[in-house]
Amino acid sequence: MSNPKICFVIGGPGSGKGTQCEMLVQKYGLAHFSSGDLLRAEVGSGSARGKQLEQIMKEGKLVDMETVIALLKEAIDKSFKESPDKIILLDGFPRELNQAQKFEEMVCNATYVLSFDCSPETMTERLLGRAKTSGRADDNIETIKKRLKTFTDQTVPVLDYYKAKGNLVSVSAEQNKDAIFQATCSGLCL
Repeated sequence: MSNPKICFVIGGPGSGKGTQCEMLVQKYGLAHFSSGDLLRAEVGSGSARGKQLEQIMKEGKLVDMETVIALLKEAIDKSFKESPDKIILLDGFPRELNQAQKFEEMVCNATYVLSFDCSPETMTERLLGRAKTSGRADDNIETIKKRLKTFTDQTVPVLDYYKAKGNLVSVSAEQNKDAIFQATCSGLCL
């Protein structure tokens, strides 16, 4: 049996990865998962695991990597069984190199690693623009600076790892969303 076609979608805060994932799902019907959405859904299910996760999250702790990857694996397995030829987008995952390596060990290798490359200035401008309507507590200049530093410190090594493996697809995310989408589709051979 073949492996699912996994596409890690990586980009800094405000790089447009969520927007591009939505556009890919809408145009091509790709599967799209984010670890945060899966965690919230599990908590909302009321399952025993969901109750444990809720407690961990209420305490402000991070859910362990193996649990997050197990949730991703369950979603991937279900999607792959339903549509084995469909690319599966994992939005914002992995954030750290050890997550990427653990995912490869527990699930499979990524077919594509899609990186939305964007300057800190552009990401900051977009996030401050979003802050006017989002109501998100993390869309303020102090938090944005911290998020950008965290992204650079933790996620850039992931990009270097996949560049060395030859499956990194880098897309300039400095343009408008339609131009970025065209480059994304081209990079993924869609």
